Amino acid sequence: MTERTSRTVLLRGGTVYSPADPFATAMLIEGEQVAWVGSEGAADGYASVADEVVDLAGALVTPAFVDAHVHATSAGLALTGLDLTGCPTLAEALTRITAFAATQSAAGGVLIGHGWDESGWPEGRPPTRAELDAAAGGAAIYLSRTDVHSALASTALRALTPGLDAEPGFHPEAPLTRDAHHAVRRTALARLTDAQRRAAQLATLERAAALGIGSLHECAGPEISSEQDLTALLALAAEHDGPEVYGYWGELGGVATARRLGAVGAGGDLFVDGALGSHTACLHAPYRDAEHTGTAYLTADQVADHVTACTEAGLQAGFHAIGDAALGAVLAGVGAAVARLGLPAVKALRHRVEHAEALDDKAVAAFAEYGLVASVQPAFDAAWGGPDGMYVQRLGAERAAGLNPFAALLRAGVPLAFGSDAPVTALDPWGTVRAAAFHRTPEHRISVRAAFNAHTRGGWRAIGRDHEGVLVPGAPASYAVWETGDLVVQAPDSRVAGWSTDPRSGTPGLPDLTPGGPLPTCLRTVVRGRTVHQLGRPG
Repeated sequence: MTERTSRTVLLRGGTVYSPADPFATAMLIEGEQVAWVGSEGAADGYASVADEVVDLAGALVTPAFVDAHVHATSAGLALTGLDLTGCPTLAEALTRITAFAATQSAAGGVLIGHGWDESGWPEGRPPTRAELDAAAGGAAIYLSRTDVHSALASTALRALTPGLDAEPGFHPEAPLTRDAHHAVRRTALARLTDAQRRAAQLATLERAAALGIGSLHECAGPEISSEQDLTALLALAAEHDGPEVYGYWGELGGVATARRLGAVGAGGDLFVDGALGSHTACLHAPYRDAEHTGTAYLTADQVADHVTACTEAGLQAGFHAIGDAALGAVLAGVGAAVARLGLPAVKALRHRVEHAEALDDKAVAAFAEYGLVASVQPAFDAAWGGPDGMYVQRLGAERAAGLNPFAALLRAGVPLAFGSDAPVTALDPWGTVRAAAFHRTPEHRISVRAAFNAHTRGGWRAIGRDHEGVLVPGAPASYAVWETGDLVVQAPDSRVAGWSTDPRSGTPGLPDLTPGGPLPTCLRTVVRGRTVHQLGRPG
């Protein structure tokens, strides 16, 4: 890592998104902190003392984004290797697999890809094992589904995984789920070289920086990655100027391990259930397109014991829970921990729930009562919501319409932290804000400003650092500079149209994110005073 900066930088001639001054056009940085925010006229007095004066040329300055749920190695492997996200047909997927395998050398290892989603394919099914083997040319290949809760595994990969046929979720032909999926994933990731892992992680960090993301929450664990993977990522992030990485270790009873690994919490992807796309999210009522209710990995008693242990250790707990039955188990478990330790002790730790999709009003109220953070991914709704989306296929229209109730969570005072779950959905912060503001179900929409706060300050609050994620004097100088169109303030009485630019509102503007329009371009990303990405102007 380079030495800490002590330089003074004045940015002027643009728009600074700051609650300290809704009309700010300039900002002074001293070392790693914001020293002043104000008007263009007042900036003249700082120009002579600045080591650098940056002409923003009308650009927008905002706090850097926080992606509150990523898997850096898997995301990087998708960036640098085979990514089937958005592939339109099964036939095209097989063609891409063939082309990828022809250009790779497994060298005794495993080929890895991601992103297939049969729910939108005209064939209506994933590849058979024979089709996969033929496309991969007999190589060992692991291809995670878009939700990363099931995977295609070739015959060669299955042969490398002892005892696979005895694992829950095994099928001789169909994609693997549950423990069988975890087993082949461990086999595949164990065969990554240190150089491959480092290249993948670096690709994720560089892509994040180029998108104005200054901080990532890595959701690691014994089933989703490994101790080696997390420690390598944290070490890599410490060597570089940014983005910063905060690790979570998702293991039941894993308080000591989380501490040893340098994680900020014993949670993240600690699975209570799976995912809707793979039919493994745990539901009260059966799936519309399957005669079962999904998979339960943890009971309410296990949740209670984990929350109790974490609270007593002063460490944040967290869980992956998507289906209504899984969320019910989480809330029952947290309630039991509250009965043991008292509400103030539990609430003070801001325990997290990742995804939290199938929430009714009672569950939303319980989130608020227990002080739980909802770490959510608006891009899920953009990808799978709507009348013809995967959610309706799995649940039917009525149940699908209740998913991802961001507005209800916000009204109840539940802290929101936005993320991508990359590689499940792409690193795309402005796209994420747009997805929340233009939710496929209108009653779940929130304002652009609220969505932006959830993707900046909300990520910092989720790890207990309330002073970060906002550009005010004394705050860390972690910000991004954007080339954008006109700035607007979303009118509170209309969440689809009715934008307002009335300066009398005193509310700082943000880009117009109306669907179909362009998203802002990141010109510069700065993390604690150090530039980690620069493109074109300014500077």
